[in-house]
Amino acid sequence: MHITLLQTNIAWEDKETNLLYLQQQLEQLHDHTDLVILPEMFSTGFSMNTETLAEPADGPTVDTLQRLAKQYHTALAGSFMACQLTDGSLPSYYNRAFFITPEGSRYFYDKHHLFRMGQESQHFTAGNNRLIIHYRGWNILLLVCYDLRFPVWSRNRNNEYDLLIYVANWPTARRRAWDTLLTARAIENQCYVCGVNRTGTDGTQLTYNGGSAIYSPKGDIMTCVADSLEGSAGCELTWDELQHFRQKFPAWKDADHFRLLAENESAAMTI
Repeated sequence: MHITLLQTNIAWEDKETNLLYLQQQLEQLHDHTDLVILPEMFSTGFSMNTETLAEPADGPTVDTLQRLAKQYHTALAGSFMACQLTDGSLPSYYNRAFFITPEGSRYFYDKHHLFRMGQESQHFTAGNNRLIIHYRGWNILLLVCYDLRFPVWSRNRNNEYDLLIYVANWPTARRRAWDTLLTARAIENQCYVCGVNRTGTDGTQLTYNGGSAIYSPKGDIMTCVADSLEGSAGCELTWDELQHFRQKFPAWKDADHFRLLAENESAAMTI
């Protein structure tokens, strides 16, 4: 499977500009990729302006993504600001990751770990369910930004997934953690890992210098986008090579067994 990382300087709270930029980049790829991965909140930046910017899953942003995926024959992944109404109550807001295929399938994951230092937990509701996507013979786990700091949430039990994706708005000040943790997630889970970050400066004056890259199951960088620049990078992932490595070095067979408990269960995590 060929994957393309798209590192962008997100126009602050400007969906039209960001969607137009996405289309321009897809035109340049000439249908030569199976999956294009975008940063977290690719259409707005990491804004807390939920009442103005959030959309339902059948809103114009997702509709546009579906059209582009079909038109350019590639799946699209990233996250956007979503809202959801339940029984006439006040809306709930989610940092919602998406995976949209050219055949029209849609998958969504709501960010589980909300970044309290950026007040995300005051504006958004946390999701509680991991989602493994089955696409073109691959099993894919899609997570968002701050999720990267919590290895239990990404634990690859019995090789249940082959590719781990993190979409992010990860500031320059914490870039070392980004690089280190992406490498660790690849090694400990014996899978390919893709991390896609933004670049530029957002509306709160936080700066980002990218670091978008694809890592092998051994933690080696396979391809990356140049720091501090908008651009793309891509490479081919080989399923057979992944399975050969897992068979040759089956550390996954010695992993600890555990289960995650729901928040209303009184017992601690069991191992």
